[in-house]
Amino acid sequence: MLKTTLTLSALYLTAVGIGLTFFPLAFGVGAVPPDASPELISLLRLLGGPFLGIAALNWLSRSREASMLGTILIANLTGFGAVALNDIWGVATGEARDIAAIFLIIHLLFALAFAWLTRANRMEDSLRDTQPNG
Repeated sequence: MLKTTLTLSALYLTAVGIGLTFFPLAFGVGAVPPDASPELISLLRLLGGPFLGIAALNWLSRSREASMLGTILIANLTGFGAVALNDIWGVATGEARDIAAIFLIIHLLFALAFAWLTRANRMEDSLRDTQPNG
């Protein structure tokens, strides 16, 4: 599940990063006005960079030992968890665009997967720490 989750999240974050960077108006349809200011377009493009960076980190980490991935798992849990909470708020209040309900499901599934992986990773670390050396 670890490799699959890191791989799928890397592909998803790559798509989001490319969408923001190269197609900000199409990516933001329903949220970004068609006559958006150059400053808004520039900001959306700027936000694409970190998505691509995290995608690369997840992609390169997918074959690592679980014990070496604690901080990466927590960072993904934090990111996807925060976005899922934002989606829940937006969908519940009606402030989000219609497609947010689909993104809510995607983000919540990633958040739950990373929560499960983080917990499993911590349990493995705890077991490893209680093993006698040598």
